[in-house]
Amino acid sequence: MTDKNNVIALDHVTKIYKLFKNDKKRFLATFIKSVTYREKRAINDVSFSVKKGESVALFGRNGAGKSTILKMITGVSFPTHGKIHVKGRVGALLELTAGFDPEFSGRENIYLKGQLTGMTNKEIEEVEEDIVEFAEIGEYIDQPLRTYSSGMKARLGFAINVCIRPDILIVDEALSVGDLKFQKKCVDRIKKMIKDYGTTLLLVTHSTATAKQFCDRGIVLRSGRVLYDGNIKKAVSMYNESLKRKETTDLTRVTSESENRIKHPVEMSHKQMIILILLLTVLVVGLGIVLSFMRM
Repeated sequence: MTDKNNVIALDHVTKIYKLFKNDKKRFLATFIKSVTYREKRAINDVSFSVKKGESVALFGRNGAGKSTILKMITGVSFPTHGKIHVKGRVGALLELTAGFDPEFSGRENIYLKGQLTGMTNKEIEEVEEDIVEFAEIGEYIDQPLRTYSSGMKARLGFAINVCIRPDILIVDEALSVGDLKFQKKCVDRIKKMIKDYGTTLLLVTHSTATAKQFCDRGIVLRSGRVLYDGNIKKAVSMYNESLKRKETTDLTRVTSESENRIKHPVEMSHKQMIILILLLTVLVVGLGIVLSFMRM
């Protein structure tokens, strides 16, 4: 990490996934190097850094590489090539219920998740009641997690990640938890974290309005590469333009395929023609037999 103010730095990062024909080949590849597979380059030579206190939005169409980058930053996945540097405690609002034990109570899961982020029991105790209050679970906090609704689990997961006061908060489309009142509370808490604690925010969202609300910098990804890195307004404009281009391309492709079907109707093969003739013959013979019985 060349700049001491950087809390996130990606240095020529590439992520390649191995795609096997089936699970059997995937298993055999563990022991046999000659097993064949295809490669998918999800991230291709990406470099960028984020300074302490910055709020950055990641844009890109589905498959652009946003989630792959977040997984590598949080340590869920690792780069094939290049290096990733992360400095500080990370709160990740990716899969809100990940890491929970269904047999533990909500309170026990608070300690479990806190310990997984490197917090001591004393540090967890200091934020425990804040988490319980924020999650709005009430007396259920001491009940097994398996008795919770999906909404209760999501609220608890969100509360833990924002109340542990992370140095870096990573959000992937997780601001639609609960009802509108709870969503507003989530937004207000994140704003407070940024303003009062200097929390660094890395936000992935398809909502450009949400991105402009939180961020002053945007990174646009396309096919695993950085297309643009800079002012949020320009990043939003480039992202919207890429969506329009995709819509136009898709419409052109569908129209072209329709025209081709009209101009060049699908011709039947010789085998298909024989089968059709046989079916028609059977139908005619069968109809003749039925009519003969009716005349008798």
